[in-house]
Amino acid sequence: MATADVGVLHRIRPGRAASEPVLATRTPARRRLGPGRPIPFGVAWGPVLLIVAWVAGSASGTLDPETLPAPWTVAATAGDLLADGRLPSNLLTSVQRAGIGLVLGVAIGLALALLAGLSRIGEALVDGPIQIKRAIPTLALIPLFIVWFGIGEQMKLLVITTSVAIPIYLNTHAQLRGVDARYVELAQTVGLSRWGFVRRIALPGSLPGFFTGLRLAVTISWLALVVVEQVNATSGIGYLMTQARTYGQIDVIVVGLVIYGLLGLFGDLLVRSVERKALSWRQTLAD
Repeated sequence: MATADVGVLHRIRPGRAASEPVLATRTPARRRLGPGRPIPFGVAWGPVLLIVAWVAGSASGTLDPETLPAPWTVAATAGDLLADGRLPSNLLTSVQRAGIGLVLGVAIGLALALLAGLSRIGEALVDGPIQIKRAIPTLALIPLFIVWFGIGEQMKLLVITTSVAIPIYLNTHAQLRGVDARYVELAQTVGLSRWGFVRRIALPGSLPGFFTGLRLAVTISWLALVVVEQVNATSGIGYLMTQARTYGQIDVIVVGLVIYGLLGLFGDLLVRSVERKALSWRQTLAD
């Protein structure tokens, strides 16, 4: 008791005077492990510091404007692109491509993960080809896709879709395979049907892996978009950057890079927000 905090409680007990002190041991407060409370606007601090460094480097002359234009120059260029309508139209095209490819890739990856994760036959048929595709970079498949599907929108969507499906499949499938065996035994004990097991145990159990894959998929969709929009495209942010490279317009190229970065950042924030709500029952170090 030497190390414990000792307090005095005055309680009424049978056979004890009301004013007689009773020693009570207080349980020491348990220290909280982990990163502690979340920092307000924590995710924004990194980009803000990058912008501050960029401003400082440009203002001091450390950064050559011929190599990296100043932020105010890039902002002025973005304003001009907005005013003449080139930026909104190309941005809309890029968002549509990435969005359609992301939706298709998520649906295909999730379906394949459920097929392989819930069936031995499905795993034997699906997992091998997925692992082969995982080992082949998307860039290496573009020439083949061009031969098969041409250089139109179909090829571009196919590249984005196949790139997105892989992380969705891998993370969801791994989480499905990692479902605690005790839940499987419980489902058998209570007599859950196959569909009941999938709906009540398999799908909720796979959600953490699915959201991890979804965060990767959102980023990968933009990476794939950058690549395909520079392959004989006639619209999109990548096309705008390709035209700017031809004419040596570095400020326009930087505008495109900033837009890609912001789209990736806000896409990740959106997925994380949905993940926190969907997995509110799960306590993590970030909570």
